[in-house]
Amino acid sequence: MIEQKAEKKVIHLDSNMTVLLVEDDEILAGEIRQFLEKWGYRAVAASRFDDIAAEFRACLPHLVLMDINLPFYDGFYWCGKIRAVSDIPILFISSKNDDRDKIMAIAQGGDDYVEKPFRLELLKAKMEAVLRRTYQYQVRGRQYFGEDFYLEEDTALLVCRGRKFDLTKSEYKIISRLLEQKPEVVTREELMMELWSTDEFVSDGTLTTLISRLRSKLKAAGGDEVIRTKKGLGYYIV
Repeated sequence: MIEQKAEKKVIHLDSNMTVLLVEDDEILAGEIRQFLEKWGYRAVAASRFDDIAAEFRACLPHLVLMDINLPFYDGFYWCGKIRAVSDIPILFISSKNDDRDKIMAIAQGGDDYVEKPFRLELLKAKMEAVLRRTYQYQVRGRQYFGEDFYLEEDTALLVCRGRKFDLTKSEYKIISRLLEQKPEVVTREELMMELWSTDEFVSDGTLTTLISRLRSKLKAAGGDEVIRTKKGLGYYIV
């Protein structure tokens, strides 16, 4: 039995957060582990698939990446066991793309769901979105658009080949959300919800103006066509 609940606390990305990776495909598990370690995470790949509870107790992770198809018991079973005693975020990763599996994942207490095959950058973005909601951690560092073009997150500056460009609070929120969901589409409604926490009044027309202004700044900084439109849905970054 899992004995300890994880406490919610404020942490930082550079505090070496632990991720428990419950994936029985050794090659994929190795790729994910190496990728996460490159970004400063402590990634622990489970090996005792008959007792994931023991693996959980041994490393007390900040987040669990949980496959569905596992030896002995499936990921839904272990999610339920962990969720009974812990509030830590659980992100499902699975080749199952049936909506019923996604519904079951959330019903069992999962926080999000990523379909295989997936880009590791998308997995990282999903993880950080869940971690931010759970622990209220502050992302420190840079989000790159290209080799010499990035968003400096602690100063809210766009930097391209040494040149710096200021962003307003609303512009920063938009670009941060798009990067967080990259390469998925973020709807206009989701962006407006994100912006309601700022001091600026946001209407549908205001959002259009903000996107246009942000695109102009990105173009001036050297990033033409960074923000793309999905007609009738919203915006995305590739």
